[in-house]
Amino acid sequence: MTRVKTATRHLFGALFIAAGANHFITPDFYVSIMPPYLPLHLPLVYLSGIAELALGGLLMWRRYSNNAAWGLLALLIAVFPANVHMALHAELYPQFSPVALWLRLPLQAGLIAWAYWYTRD
Repeated sequence: MTRVKTATRHLFGALFIAAGANHFITPDFYVSIMPPYLPLHLPLVYLSGIAELALGGLLMWRRYSNNAAWGLLALLIAVFPANVHMALHAELYPQFSPVALWLRLPLQAGLIAWAYWYTRD
């Protein structure tokens, strides 16, 4: 099980590194999906990108993986309300299928559970 957990931890970290980098490659996309109740959309997009890059990288180091997993868990919980907002207001995001927006919610819960797994030894 240790090898599986190590391999999937690296995969999970790589996913967040890629997602974090994407915040800098296509920031306009992320700004467009920000709920209106949040201020400073572009700075928040960059901040979340930095967090994803850093935490994804740290997750790959066994020494820092526990703390990085807690950070990713907090980040995933923090962005969950924005995903709920998108699902509830699908008409604001015509580029996405309403079904896809609703399916993101259990997917997000799965990512939260996945991050939590790495907080356990």
